[in-house]
Amino acid sequence: MTIEQVKSQEKSVDIRTGFGIDFHRLVYDSQRPFILGGVKIESEGLALEGHSDADILIHALSDSLLGALGLGDIGDFFPDTDPANKGMDSKNILSFALKHLSDQNFSISNTDLTMIGEKPKISPYKTKIRSSLAELLNIPLARISLKATSTEKMGAIGRKEGLGCVANVLIIQKYS
Repeated sequence: MTIEQVKSQEKSVDIRTGFGIDFHRLVYDSQRPFILGGVKIESEGLALEGHSDADILIHALSDSLLGALGLGDIGDFFPDTDPANKGMDSKNILSFALKHLSDQNFSISNTDLTMIGEKPKISPYKTKIRSSLAELLNIPLARISLKATSTEKMGAIGRKEGLGCVANVLIIQKYS
């Protein structure tokens, strides 16, 4: 194999990973919807506090995509100090990240998400959340993993003061 052939093969695929993490405080606010992955969760008045709709799952996922692209995080583009972002639907943030992904000719191979908290239990919503994300990301359901864990009642999250999410994503750019 010639040096040119080796260089050509090296540039045929660009594979990157991204990691995102987000936390929000849990509050009792019957006027505020509890949204995870674009899905409304029944929570007996419990909600996530935040400048936007506080969808930590979409925030962590968007951060993982922006990170894989080397673009920073959602706070760089949607600061919580900007009144225009007040109450924003987090799907708009994800659309922004996906536009940058598409503009750079990347596609999502898979994503792995883990919710961290004591409450609410997400198992009744896992399939609905994964389906919502599959539609938003335009990838098969089988490429989306959603798990949940608790902190075994340790710390602020263990005291049900907040909820967290971590997200990993694998993106692939194919060269012609």
